[in-house]
Amino acid sequence: MVKDGAAHFRSLQDGRAIYIDGKVVTDHVSHPAFAESIRSVCSLYDFQARPENLDLMTFESPKTGDRVNRTWQLPKSYAELVQRRRALESWAEQHNGFLGRSPDHVGSMLGGMVMGLDVFKEHGDRYANNLKAYYEHARDNDLYLTYVIINPQADRSKTAGGQSEDLIAKIVDEDHEGITIKGSKMLGTGCPMANEVFVSTIQPLKAGEEPLSYSFAIPLATKGLKMLSRKSYEAQSGDVFDNPLSSRYDENDAVLYFDEVKVPWDRVFTIRSPEMAGKQWHATPAHVYQNYQCQIRFMVKMRFLLGIARKVAETNGIIAFPPVVETLGQMAAEVSMVEGLVEAMEASGRQVGEYYVPNGQRLYAANVLTQQLYPKFIASIRELSGGGMIMLPSSADDFANPEIASVIQQSQKSPATDSLGRVKLFKLAWDAVGSEFGSRHLQYEMFYSGATMVTRGHAYRTYNWQRALGAVDRFLGGYGLPAQQTAASPAPVTSNPVKAAA
Repeated sequence: MVKDGAAHFRSLQDGRAIYIDGKVVTDHVSHPAFAESIRSVCSLYDFQARPENLDLMTFESPKTGDRVNRTWQLPKSYAELVQRRRALESWAEQHNGFLGRSPDHVGSMLGGMVMGLDVFKEHGDRYANNLKAYYEHARDNDLYLTYVIINPQADRSKTAGGQSEDLIAKIVDEDHEGITIKGSKMLGTGCPMANEVFVSTIQPLKAGEEPLSYSFAIPLATKGLKMLSRKSYEAQSGDVFDNPLSSRYDENDAVLYFDEVKVPWDRVFTIRSPEMAGKQWHATPAHVYQNYQCQIRFMVKMRFLLGIARKVAETNGIIAFPPVVETLGQMAAEVSMVEGLVEAMEASGRQVGEYYVPNGQRLYAANVLTQQLYPKFIASIRELSGGGMIMLPSSADDFANPEIASVIQQSQKSPATDSLGRVKLFKLAWDAVGSEFGSRHLQYEMFYSGATMVTRGHAYRTYNWQRALGAVDRFLGGYGLPAQQTAASPAPVTSNPVKAAA
């Protein structure tokens, strides 16, 4: 049986401890800070369970024969990779890319780690077997996973091991049952709507920081695990009409505090190895595979924002202005660039053992460029909108008052739509780019893959420098000083080749 929204909703009713606005929330699925966003995630599972979507969205588990989301598919060819991408793309279209850590994100990461299982075997068969078994458990139960893989910022001039003793989640005990973790990790995006959390670190660790080095996965309802939620945009969004995105797609973010949380050994994948902490991401396809999913989602989101930009121009009656055509043409070219990079990652992918993996060089180029692109895109939408995103009725309630509705009708004009259509569009535009929700997305898209120095470092690390430098060296080797060049030059060709031949 395919997992649907009702099944996912039931799976979240587990009594997990989420703290928000000074209180602990146990029945979070009905709480106004999370309920509508949880329903949006449930609708993703309803989408995959529709009979007409089964082939697009799911495949048969090799172990159980049940159909599960293609997130868990490990492609063995270019055709299978594209097939999987079309499923992820269709899922992203259900939320227009505004669920940054949708279920396919961490699922992609875990699949990438399993593709590199031999790397984990170097760390010990026990941990490699744990990882493989957990992947199969997550796949066959179609779990929604999130992760916390970075440390609280604190004093960023110090290494992880140089922070205060009780700040970063670390191993404080080991026994026959497992390991005990105490301390904090971030950034727990999607914790209210996910089933389990993968815990590790993606930041470099060094010798002496072994207690900070681990990878494991546990249910979010595990005893001692506390989630400290940020402010909920959903709770303050009011009606869907006024905040069409933040009222439904606020996936939330949280600091996770591990209050002596017990992790059983069969859920531990790496332990006390700073070297393995790095290799799990970059010596396996994990980092490429998870960020490839990000670029698929980003591509869908940019198409949506481009559509907003075009409709704003039409609604304002400026669509035929040459500078506007130029702006929209630039934006369209940028979206097409992202689409082209996704296709290039696939077409120029490579085999890793039996699996087919996207091209990492193209992926990291996309990461660098899209970090720069998103704020530029948002600025263009602001420019096209002008004061239209600000000059709006206070809420949908204004339309219910005949006197105010009459004024709205007179003051909200457009050559392309009526007053209601204009207000509706500009409230969407504001929620996407100007609200707290929109500002959070700006910050997210700029930094989810790391600071710019990190993403540029990946692009530097994976570029084919040998090819570029070789071209320069070959060219430099083709000439020298004038005297050397004369001596090395071939005999000149005469102006009459026939005579010369005679």
